[in-house]
Amino acid sequence: MKKVLHTAFLIGVAGWLQAQITTPALVANFGVDADMRSNYYNGFLSAGNDDWFGNGDPGPGTFIIDTTGATYIRHLYITQPGTRSSPLFRGMRYPQFSVVNGMMLIDGIFIRDHHGDDSTVFASGSNKNGMSPEDWSCPVSQGIPDKNDILDMAMHVRRAGPNSNDPLWMFGALSLDNTTGNRYFDFEMYQTDIVYDRPSLSFTGYGPDYGHTTWEFDLAGNVTKVGDIIFTAEYSSSSLSSIVARIWINKADLLKTPVAFDWGSEFDGANAGATHGYASIVPKTPGDFYTGLQCSNNTWGGPFGIVLQDNSLATNYSARQLMEFSVNLSKLGLDPLVNVGDPCQMPFRRILVKSRASTSFTAELKDFVGPFDFFRAPAAGASSDVPYFCGTSEIRTISVDNPHITSLYTWTTPDGNIMGSNVGPEIQVNMPGTYIVSQELMDSCGSTYATDTVLLLQNPACIVLNTELLSFSAKRIHDQVSLDWIVEGNDDALYFVMERSADNVNYQPINKQFATGETEMGSYSYTDNPDAGKNVFYRLKLVDRNGNSKYSKVVVVSPTHLPASQIQVFPNPAGSHYSIVITSSKQQQAVIMVADISGRVVENMVTTVPKGTSLVKLVNPDSRPPGTYLVRVNLEEETFSRKMILLKN
Repeated sequence: MKKVLHTAFLIGVAGWLQAQITTPALVANFGVDADMRSNYYNGFLSAGNDDWFGNGDPGPGTFIIDTTGATYIRHLYITQPGTRSSPLFRGMRYPQFSVVNGMMLIDGIFIRDHHGDDSTVFASGSNKNGMSPEDWSCPVSQGIPDKNDILDMAMHVRRAGPNSNDPLWMFGALSLDNTTGNRYFDFEMYQTDIVYDRPSLSFTGYGPDYGHTTWEFDLAGNVTKVGDIIFTAEYSSSSLSSIVARIWINKADLLKTPVAFDWGSEFDGANAGATHGYASIVPKTPGDFYTGLQCSNNTWGGPFGIVLQDNSLATNYSARQLMEFSVNLSKLGLDPLVNVGDPCQMPFRRILVKSRASTSFTAELKDFVGPFDFFRAPAAGASSDVPYFCGTSEIRTISVDNPHITSLYTWTTPDGNIMGSNVGPEIQVNMPGTYIVSQELMDSCGSTYATDTVLLLQNPACIVLNTELLSFSAKRIHDQVSLDWIVEGNDDALYFVMERSADNVNYQPINKQFATGETEMGSYSYTDNPDAGKNVFYRLKLVDRNGNSKYSKVVVVSPTHLPASQIQVFPNPAGSHYSIVITSSKQQQAVIMVADISGRVVENMVTTVPKGTSLVKLVNPDSRPPGTYLVRVNLEEETFSRKMILLKN
């Protein structure tokens, strides 16, 4: 049966539905115009709007999805065609709940599906919406029609402002191989940790009520428990035809009047006599709450390119191949702030995207992507730099291993001692004891999201240890950097922390590895995925079993595409110490001169630089006055100059 919205609702907003749902819209500064480019809106450069990806267009608009390794992935698609059939998963490039361009970014995801013959499809037969996932069946391998074959999907949720009470918007995008005729798909959102187990070709972890989680209401219509949600979308050969929101309920609750939304006209369960099923809902008040459309011809397909059903590659989408939509969750009553009064609760935990055979909600299901996590901030896990005390006057640092930039961390101890503040991602302590960290997702939430405990004991058997770094190297391979190091006294080492910097001043930890084995010598490695277009600096922190630590030398890795030779000065402006990064096409002599603004040479040195990128460390003496200086490097066949601003030491 053709899906319709509640009659009273249609009377109030029929004009808007006909005129607006296929019109490009800029919602919460996100472009809903069936393309994927930030700073590009409705077919034209338009500096300012956010979107799924960036294509180098100028402007303050940002892109949402992490594109790390995109160049390398496209390289593999060309050189190793077998990789084209592999799925691809990328999350949001910003930490969850970050405020960017004045908008609170909750979460985002991009997934490239298996396609062609695979098992992440529904077996031909009677798999339908409203059934329990326990009863869905999947084949070992099966092809599906191209109009149902999902290529890629994306989802993003943000608030239309920086605050937890600003309207909550959901954005969805989906591409299918076929571009003609009607196309039907669902975004289904679960409260439980539903998963698809490929070996058994079955779903597990679904909800307790006929495979779902039920929304519950009190007698006044207030939501007392949130449950599963599904958005169904239908696109004709020319435009978006409809979007319908449904929630999983006990059919008897249709007699209640919800506070946050109104019932629509539809209810479907597993069969005609089902007591539980998906009921359609509509906003309490008329007005814009969703929009969507499909792409025009030659719409850019994003930095990962496009892999079609036949495994051929494309750069741009054909007309109508990409579909995009948005829904105002706050207006629809699905914002936790609206329905339960708590903006820090999560409206759902996992998402399953499906395509259907026809317009009927209970039509045969075809392809699916997921289920996958959403709205999942990393739960706090903590550890100490050294897991025990050796003496009586030592200080240990306890840190959150996976700090989330927008989370609030509060520490307590029943029997130890915290030095200084007990708020933040790390604390310093000077006594053995039990230390507990509590995590709130935002400092305005007030409710605990996760906790972890660290126990520090006194170790009376401490001895003098000596771990030495024998070598530390970094090498760029395509978009990745391979880091390798060898240590002596490996059996005395506790762990290693790899740190990265873009300016050789501000370093951030990117990896922690515990020492392995009981051998005297130890060899370790780590692979990083930094920005391919910039110099990257690395240093290694070594910590032994008594808590002693030391740093390696700094190594620098050049961008993937640089001229044969060049120099850079870091940091700039500089203080008492600075470095010159020299990229050389061969091993050669370098003459370095530093002159003040009058041309007087204040420093002159000669060194040999190897082929590749190297770092020359220099010192600005206290007697050198602040101001502008010229740094000149003469190589055997080239000369480079850079200005350096010296601040007061």
